[in-house]
Amino acid sequence: MTIEDATATDLPAILAIYNDAVEHTTAIWNETLVDLDNRQTWLAERNAAGFPVLVAHDAAGEVLGYASYGTWRSIEGFRHTVEHSLYVRSDQRGQGLGPLLMQALIDRAKAAGLHVMVAAIEAQNSASIRLHERLGFTISGQMSQVGRKFDRWLDLTFMQLILE
Repeated sequence: MTIEDATATDLPAILAIYNDAVEHTTAIWNETLVDLDNRQTWLAERNAAGFPVLVAHDAAGEVLGYASYGTWRSIEGFRHTVEHSLYVRSDQRGQGLGPLLMQALIDRAKAAGLHVMVAAIEAQNSASIRLHERLGFTISGQMSQVGRKFDRWLDLTFMQLILE
């Protein structure tokens, strides 16, 4: 497996992973599937802002997962803090790919001189919370019933990692 910067050729696989998460999980609170134009715009915006989009490829070049970070809040005082996202293909979850992608993303954030990485995780996603704890993230807040998906209220757990 290799972890590399995403290119346009990775976008159909990124789209499939994203839409699977929209359709079947509470990892993304969106309820509307997106199209390839949406992911092209997203990648172009990330690249223009200097934010990484990393993909994990298997030996055959298949995309197994991806990770990125971007602006946490648009106010200037928050410019040293980013929020990340991590999505692993459904048939690859639980096989150790998440920590590898996250560590590569953390390394990029450190190299960029960022100070804090934020995670916003649905509170019942114990696997994601454990993953983040193993990487040094700490819980910094809980918000009850701030989202809704699949006909139920969702709680949000905030976690953070001080990078320096």
